[in-house]
Amino acid sequence: MANKKSAIKRIKIAERNRIRNKNYKSSVRTLMKKCFQAVESFGAGKEKQDSVDESLAQAYSKIDKAVKKGVLHANTGARKKSRLARALNKVSSSASA
Repeated sequence: MANKKSAIKRIKIAERNRIRNKNYKSSVRTLMKKCFQAVESFGAGKEKQDSVDESLAQAYSKIDKAVKKGVLHANTGARKKSRLARALNKVSSSASA
């Protein structure tokens, strides 16, 4: 255990930030899964385009906030958003063809 006051404070801050980062990452993963499920059901004809767009917007927003807070690296955020867009485009192109 740390002896100095500043070291004890740094431990508390690091733990607080770890929990905050964990929550952000968890919610990003959850929203991505929901978005993929919405895209999948949209491809099967069970869901409307509006609900897919809404879930995509929520996922994009959370990813952008995580990048802005420094929880995710910018390239990681871009990669995750690209995966979501690619999944939607794949289903949209096959549905329109």
